Amino acid sequence: MNTEKTDLPPLGNALLAAALLLPGLAAHAEEPPERSTLSLKYLRYEESQSGLERIHVDSPSVSLVTPIAGQWSLSGSLTSDHVSGASPRYHTAVSGASRMKDTRRAGDIAVTRYLPRGSVTVGAAYSTEHDYVSRALSLTGTVSSEDKNTTWSFGVGGSDDAIDPVNKIVSSESRQSVNLMLGVTQVLTPRDLAQLTLTRTHGHGYFSDPYKAFDNRPRERNQNTLLARWNHHHEGSGGASRLSYRYYNDSYGIRAHTLGAEYVQPLAQGWRVTPSVRYHTQRAASFYYDPVYDAALGQPFPPGYVFGSTRFSSADQRLSGFGAVTLGIKVAKELSRDWTVDVKVEAYQQRGAWRAVDSGSPGLDALRARSIQLGLTRQW
Repeated sequence: MNTEKTDLPPLGNALLAAALLLPGLAAHAEEPPERSTLSLKYLRYEESQSGLERIHVDSPSVSLVTPIAGQWSLSGSLTSDHVSGASPRYHTAVSGASRMKDTRRAGDIAVTRYLPRGSVTVGAAYSTEHDYVSRALSLTGTVSSEDKNTTWSFGVGGSDDAIDPVNKIVSSESRQSVNLMLGVTQVLTPRDLAQLTLTRTHGHGYFSDPYKAFDNRPRERNQNTLLARWNHHHEGSGGASRLSYRYYNDSYGIRAHTLGAEYVQPLAQGWRVTPSVRYHTQRAASFYYDPVYDAALGQPFPPGYVFGSTRFSSADQRLSGFGAVTLGIKVAKELSRDWTVDVKVEAYQQRGAWRAVDSGSPGLDALRARSIQLGLTRQW
């Protein structure tokens, strides 16, 4: 299948993010949950561009969080991604786009021990598809001040991926990563909560996409992320605004900024509405080449291409310079004290011309995506 997902954050990193960056920035996340929560979700995701129906994903999932003996909790999730469609082999070219169909199954589990002023969590994750297997472990912890207005978070994680593409461009390749996180959550006022988190990831192994033409990437990648978040409760309306800023850089030369905002508004009779907007802008990787091809060889050969060359290059749109906007809205309804249903819709569009500060990568068709997620949650 096409390895569109292999550039996503490693599972170890995702586990740490889940442990440290809790939705809503819970002020006392080191306290055990009072009730068990079971959530069922179904996600439909579709990508498109001019002249090509790209990736479609149907993704049912189930997650559980439950307290144990007052001082422990157990959490876990299972996901099955059914992926189909086509992806350009270089830039946004429709001709020669590689078609694929695959199923990815993933699961994770975490056990947390709660202490008087902190917590310790051990997690594991596993993901498999027919040409890709990933395993990950993580250890995270929190330590709070005596008044619990300040909480420090820290974590370490690692992942080990096995890659064996069906086209046999390579065989029995692997990739390993180690992730470190340090964060602090601070109660600023009775209505304001802020969080700052720093992530460092070091990876080595096979990072190229075997299903894209002339994709040869360095076998080592260092990534740094700084994430700042601020939640404010509006006393008059009872709503809450959530603002975020994310800075990212890596050894590939990518520099990215992401701004996000959402507003959670409770309404009468158990309704809750959450509109959201996100803007992302990034600089292209140093080895990404624009759709200007070799004068003698033509598409998709990079300018000055030499057969047998080992120089780094990529025509992957995800590594280009671009700007992107995501608009979303989530509507939830509490049916009773124990049951909640929700639906979330998002629309995404990516264009080179939308990059901030400087011009983005030229010659690429706009990438559009939309998703809808349905959810059902039971507490007891």
